[in-house]
Amino acid sequence: MSTQDSFGRSRAAGDRGTEAERVVVRDRRRIDPVTGEARAPGGGDRPSPGPPSPRPGPDQESEEIVKLTAELEERTADLQRVSAEYANYRRRVDRDRQAVVTAAKAQVVGELLTVLDDIDRAQAHGDLIGAFKLVADKLQDALTHVGLESYGSDGEPFDPAVHEAVQHASSIEVDGPTVSAVLRRGYRLGDRQLRPAMVAVTDRAGGLDDADLAGDVDAEIVEETTAPSAEPDAPESEPTSDPRATP
Repeated sequence: MSTQDSFGRSRAAGDRGTEAERVVVRDRRRIDPVTGEARAPGGGDRPSPGPPSPRPGPDQESEEIVKLTAELEERTADLQRVSAEYANYRRRVDRDRQAVVTAAKAQVVGELLTVLDDIDRAQAHGDLIGAFKLVADKLQDALTHVGLESYGSDGEPFDPAVHEAVQHASSIEVDGPTVSAVLRRGYRLGDRQLRPAMVAVTDRAGGLDDADLAGDVDAEIVEETTAPSAEPDAPESEPTSDPRATP
C-alpha cells in the first residue's frame, strides 16, 4: 500500500466524520405532542409554545378599574385646582393694572382741579363767555370722559366723609345738618376721592322741634292779648286860691 492511498483513505474518513457531526434532526410532525394542537406549515423548527398565560379574573379587573378611576379623579382635581389658581392670578393682575392706571389718572387730574375752580368762579361772575367758555367746556368734557365726577350741592344732607364744613349757622327751617352753600366743589375719580367739597352747614336751631316752637309762639300771643291796659293819667288840678290871700 502506497503512502498516497493511505492519505486518501484518511481524508475520506475525516469527511464522513464531519458529515456525521452536521446531521440535524427535524421534527416534521403536524401535531404537537405537548399541546396536541396542529402546527403551522413550516413551523417544525420553531420552539413549541409554552402553556397559555392565565386570564385576569373579575376581581382583578375590578381592582384595576377602581385604581384607574381614582387616578382619573385625582388628575381632574389637579387640573381644576390649577385652572382656579390661574384664574385668580389673572384677576389679581388685572386689578393691580387697573389700580396703577387709576392712580396715574388721579395724579394728573388732581393738578387740574385748581383750573376747574377758576372756571367755576369765572362762571359765577359771568365772565365765562366766548372762546374761553368753549375751551372750558372741552376741558370739562375731557375730564368727565376719563371718569372725573364732581359733587356737592345746596340742600343735601351734610356728610363728613365727603364734605368739609368751614362755616356754621343755625335755623329752624332744617331738620338736621344741611349743606346751605357750596364754597368749593368736591371731586372723585371712580372710587377714589380727590378732595372733599368745602361747604357751609346749617343746623337746627337749639334742637327744638316744630311742636315746641309752635307752643312758644302761642304762649307769646296769649300773653299779649291778656296783658292789663294802662290806667289813664289823672287830669291836672287847677291851682286853688289861698283864702287867706288878700283880694
